[in-house]
Amino acid sequence: MIDYFKMLRPQQWGKNLFLFAGLIFSRSFYDLDHVFKSAAAFLVFCLLSGAVYIINDLADYQEDQHHPLKSRRPIASHRVPRGPAAAVAVILAVISIAAAALLPGPFVWTAVIYLLMMTVYSLGMKTVVILDLLFVAFGYVIRAVAGALVIGVSISSWLLICTLLLALFLVTAKRRYEIVRLGPEATRHRRTLGSYTVEFLTQLITIVASACIVAYCLYTLAPETVAKFHTRNLIFTVPFVLFGVFRYLYLTFQGAETDTPEKAIITDPPLLICLILWVGSCSLILTAIR
Repeated sequence: MIDYFKMLRPQQWGKNLFLFAGLIFSRSFYDLDHVFKSAAAFLVFCLLSGAVYIINDLADYQEDQHHPLKSRRPIASHRVPRGPAAAVAVILAVISIAAAALLPGPFVWTAVIYLLMMTVYSLGMKTVVILDLLFVAFGYVIRAVAGALVIGVSISSWLLICTLLLALFLVTAKRRYEIVRLGPEATRHRRTLGSYTVEFLTQLITIVASACIVAYCLYTLAPETVAKFHTRNLIFTVPFVLFGVFRYLYLTFQGAETDTPEKAIITDPPLLICLILWVGSCSLILTAIR
C-alpha cells in the first residue's frame, strides 16, 4: 500500500500552498470559516494533484526508467502495475471533483480546469517547446485563483502575475538542472530537453527572475494594494524576496537539486529561513493594520 501512496507524490503537495495566497493577502486568516474552506480546498487539490501525478507517471513510465531518481517511482519500477494505477487515478479524480463541488462558489470549476489542463499536458503538451513551461506555470496560477474563489475574495492581478513569473522561474530552473544532471541522456527522459540548451534556459531564468522581483516591488506599491491594506509597508518585505530569488539562483548554478523546489527549500536552511521571515513579515504588517 505504501507504493500506492507514493504514487501521489506527497512530497510535492507543498505546491498546493499557493491556495492560501488569497487567504493571507485578503487578511481573511482571522475568519475561521475562511480558514476551514481554504484547508478543505488544499486537501482537494492534494488529492487532485495526486491523480494528475499518476496520469503523468503512466504517460512517462518508459522515459522515467532512464532517470536516476524517477526510475525508482512505483510505476516506472513496476512495483505498481499500470492498470491498478490508472484505476486509482480515476477514483481520485472523481472523489476530488465531487468534494470540490461541495465547496462554495465556482471553486469546482478551477478544479476541473486544473485536471483537464494537466491531463492535456501529461498526454502530449509536455512535448511542445515553451508551452510545456507555460502549462506547468499556469498550474500554480490556477491554485492561487482557486484559493481566492473558495473564500469569495478577489485576488490582485499583480499577485497573479507574480505567481506566474515565480512558477516560470522554478520550472525553467528545473529544466536546466535536468539537462545538466542527465547530460546526453536528457532527451531519453524528457523529449523537449533536446530542444533546449543550458544557455537558452539560463537566459529565461534571468528574464523571469528579474521580472518577478520587479513585479513584486510594483505590487507592494501599487495604488490598489495601498488602498486595500492602507499601508505602504509591504515594500519592507522586498529584501526577503530578493534574497530568496538570489539564493535559489545560487543553488541552481551550483548544481544543487532544484528539480524539486519543495525539496530545495526544505533542505537549504538559508532559503527556508528566508521563506519563514517573509511569511512572518507579511503577517505582521497585515496584522498591524487590521
